[in-house]
Amino acid sequence: MLPTLLLGAVCVAIMVALSLVYPDLGTWFTVGAIAAVTVTAAYTCRVRIQREQAFLQLRLVADAAQKVLLRPLPRRVGHVDIESMYLAAAAQARIGGDFYEAVATPFGVRLIIGDVRGKGLPAVGAAAAVVNCFREAAYDESTLEGIVRRLDASSTRHSCTLPLGDLLEQFTTVVLAEFPHQGDRIRLLNCGHPPPLLLHRGKLQVLDPTTASPMLNLAALLGADYRTDTIVCTPGDQLLFYTDGVIESRNGEGEFFALQDWMSRQTSTEPRALLDTLHKDLLHHSGGGLNDDVAALAVRVRDSASPETARSTR
Repeated sequence: MLPTLLLGAVCVAIMVALSLVYPDLGTWFTVGAIAAVTVTAAYTCRVRIQREQAFLQLRLVADAAQKVLLRPLPRRVGHVDIESMYLAAAAQARIGGDFYEAVATPFGVRLIIGDVRGKGLPAVGAAAAVVNCFREAAYDESTLEGIVRRLDASSTRHSCTLPLGDLLEQFTTVVLAEFPHQGDRIRLLNCGHPPPLLLHRGKLQVLDPTTASPMLNLAALLGADYRTDTIVCTPGDQLLFYTDGVIESRNGEGEFFALQDWMSRQTSTEPRALLDTLHKDLLHHSGGGLNDDVAALAVRVRDSASPETARSTR
C-alpha cells in the first residue's frame, strides 16, 4: 500500500512542477484525479493484503489439520513396509474426505483407508472422527468386526451433530486390513470401498469381498453384518489400497484410469517407487488435473522373522 501512495505523491509533484511551466494544463483537475485514483488503489491494495493474510492463516490451519488427520506414516510398521500418497484435486486444497492410518498393535499391523462422501469441512470432520476412533479401537478390539462397529458408532454420532444432517447423505467407505505377526495370511474387511489389489508371486489379484459389508453410518439401515476375508499373502507380496479418485480419473476422451491393467504391468517391489509411478501416470492420464482427491497406500509384506523386522518392532 505504501508504494502506491508514494507513486501517487510523485505523480502529483510532477503535475505541480509542470503547471509552473505550462499554466494551461488544468493542473488541479489532474491532481484531483490522480489523488482519487491513488486513494482507490491504496484501499484496494489494503483489502488484497488483508485477504492474503487471512488465506495464509487458513493454509496454516489446514496444514495443522492435515498433520493431525493424515500424519506421516512410518516407512516400516512391524513387518510391513508402507508408503502413502495424497493428492488434492484443487491446487489450493490441503485435505479432504480421503484418509488413511496404520498402527502396530498386539494383534498385528492394522491399517485403514477410506473416503467420506462429500467435500469441504463436513467431510474433513467426518474423516477425523473415523481416524481418531480407529487409532483407539485398533489397539483395543481383537477383531476387525469390533473395530468397524466402533467406527460406525463414531461416524453416526458425528453425523447427528451436523445441522440438517441426513444419514442417507452422510456415509463413509473404508477398508480395514490386518497383518498378523505370524503366518502367511492377511485379513480384510471392506465396507463399500474399492477393492485392494495384490501382486502375489507376480500375479494380480483383485481382493473383492466375498460378502458385502455396509458402509459406515448405514449399519442401522442395512444391518451390521460385517464379514472378514482371509487372503494368502507371503513375504515379498505387494498390495495397493486406494480411494475412488484413482479409478475415476478421466482423460480428455472421458476414459477412466485402468488401474488393474496398470498394476499388472508393475515390476518394482518398492512401495515408494510404485506410488511415484502411479502419481506420474495419473497426472499424465488426466492431463495434469484431477477430478477428485486421491489417496493410496502401497504395502509390502516382509518376513516377520527377519532381523530387520525384529529390529523395527523393538
